[in-house]
Amino acid sequence: MTLARDLAILVARIGIGAVFIAHGWQKLVTNGVDGTAGFFGSVGIPLPTAAAWFAALLEVGGGVALILGLLTPVVGVLLALNMLGAYVFVHAGNGIFVDAGGAELVLVLGVGALMLAAVGAGRVSVDSLLTPLVRRRTAVTA
Repeated sequence: MTLARDLAILVARIGIGAVFIAHGWQKLVTNGVDGTAGFFGSVGIPLPTAAAWFAALLEVGGGVALILGLLTPVVGVLLALNMLGAYVFVHAGNGIFVDAGGAELVLVLGVGALMLAAVGAGRVSVDSLLTPLVRRRTAVTA
């Protein structure tokens, strides 16, 4: 992996992670979990209170994990699935542009999270620091 690729992945992780943190924070604090659950219920999301807590904590925690490059493949897939739910329940049928309730933001976030899951966190990450430790531990137990 080249330094330029590692830096591009780092910048992507920071940008995508920051937006996820902001959206999770909005669900927890700005709108509150009750307000978020009310909205989730109004658009037909099952178990809206549980879903609100799950989405808020996943977005904040997942955003932090992306920035750190921690468990990036797992977190990336979870965040992509979260955005798929946002698309299906809220944005599908509203076109592309966010100002009309469209899907552009959830598509970019979902695809970006999925891309990070596929390519990994790069060398500037906690995942990169932990990989040699996991390999050594696996080799010792094998």
